[in-house]
Amino acid sequence: MRRLILLRHAKSDRPPGVSDLDRPLNARGQRDAPRMGAYLAAEDLRADAVVVSPALRTRQTWEGVQPALTGPQPEIVSSIYEAPETALLAVARGAPKTAASLLMIGHNPGLQDLALYLVGAGDKPGRKRLGYEFPTAAIAVIDFEADSWDALKAGSGRLERFVAPKDLEAE
Repeated sequence: MRRLILLRHAKSDRPPGVSDLDRPLNARGQRDAPRMGAYLAAEDLRADAVVVSPALRTRQTWEGVQPALTGPQPEIVSSIYEAPETALLAVARGAPKTAASLLMIGHNPGLQDLALYLVGAGDKPGRKRLGYEFPTAAIAVIDFEADSWDALKAGSGRLERFVAPKDLEAE
């Protein structure tokens, strides 16, 4: 089995004169990233490998998530930045063979498009919601009955869960 955890970067700021690549998290993003890290840890959703876009907001999201997790150091992968689903799929298919789970921290619309492409079954309300939104700092957990990352293809995944920070506010 393989597990792909897609995490959209937390809410970012848009300071004047700052390039898109250098946009930092805003106060909400700085609050949400550690909350989502704590959620991942509490639910034992750990990754054997982590890939992160080079954008400041994705790296800061990892910095917020990471203290709650144990595991590998992230690999900064430039092809994730603002990437379409095909590029993200190539990164996932290239995950280390020894990794049963991969955490990818990136951007929309690519993450949402990738999730919609891969998911064929699973959490029905989550699949419906995924069709119209992938909020900042949200997590999609997709499981595959596959022995290798190369086997990821359209509809081959099962959405195990889809969770956004606002879903945790009642907890």
